[in-house]
Amino acid sequence: MTEHLTHVKHPLVQHKLTLMRRKETSTAGFRQLLREISQLLAYEVTRNLPMTTERIETPMQMMDAPVLDGKKLVLVSILRAGNGLMDGILELIPSARVGFVGLYRDEETLQPVQYYFKVPQSLEDRMVIAVDPMLATGNSSVAAIDLLKKAGATNIRFLCLLAAPEGIARMKEAHPDVPIVTAAVDDCLNEQGYIVPGLGDAGDRMFGTK
Repeated sequence: MTEHLTHVKHPLVQHKLTLMRRKETSTAGFRQLLREISQLLAYEVTRNLPMTTERIETPMQMMDAPVLDGKKLVLVSILRAGNGLMDGILELIPSARVGFVGLYRDEETLQPVQYYFKVPQSLEDRMVIAVDPMLATGNSSVAAIDLLKKAGATNIRFLCLLAAPEGIARMKEAHPDVPIVTAAVDDCLNEQGYIVPGLGDAGDRMFGTK
């Protein structure tokens, strides 16, 4: 994966995203759709995982069959909304290690404030996929990647549902070595720093907190 931005335009991804954008979609429906779409996006973000072969016996004969190579990859949820993406991906990759970065956005400055950080060891030997449904201003995402790099990560990818042009530019400026995989590039940010047309606050819609 060499492109800085991968826009996943698969019909199932786009259809499910439209259902999530609808104002009338219930909390339960939103949560289920997020789980489904995260699995589809996981195919794209893991497309170039390293492979090796293993000698196995099928019911017919022996063969050298492809298997994943290297240490288990790491999924890092940018709390709290990242958990919704992570759950679906873990169903596909149950052996993945899991980390958490706790950041909240100061509503006045729009800057991220860290309150939690816990990740697996040996990040330098693993592919790390950071997940957060929204790439808005990019401030929280950049801060999360900063922390992951300080913890030793060198092979990082960022997975989101929606991205604003402002957030994409901010990430590319701060971390040009971190590819972004997203289901949509929306128009812009509004004065409050929310993605437009967007889908509202992903965390609130996922957890029913509004």
